[in-house]
Amino acid sequence: MIQKINWAEVPEEQVNPQMTRRIIYGEKIMIAKMKFRDGFLVPLHSHENEQITEVISGTMRFWFGAGQEQVMDLHAGETIVIPGNLPHAALMIGDVEEIDTWAPPRQDWINGTDDYLKK
Repeated sequence: MIQKINWAEVPEEQVNPQMTRRIIYGEKIMIAKMKFRDGFLVPLHSHENEQITEVISGTMRFWFGAGQEQVMDLHAGETIVIPGNLPHAALMIGDVEEIDTWAPPRQDWINGTDDYLKK
């Protein structure tokens, strides 16, 4: 049976003092709506999951590659597709609200082993 979901009714998780998220997932896809405070750095990491990131407000500066050789700023209304297993990091410039979608779902987020974000 199909259920309608309202983001406001999805529990908000305080991941760390500068990040909150709401997560919805199915069998093959996951979506997360997140808010970050200015200056928060998502450390360099990679995962098997293909990722689509859409910035709602603020700016995210991404670094891509093991040596962080490619740099890209993503502004409100802009979207990128990050291939699976590509190392990436991101700095929040201003307070940021964004939506990430992954396929398959991020098991580390589901089971709470995403320690790289909880520091």
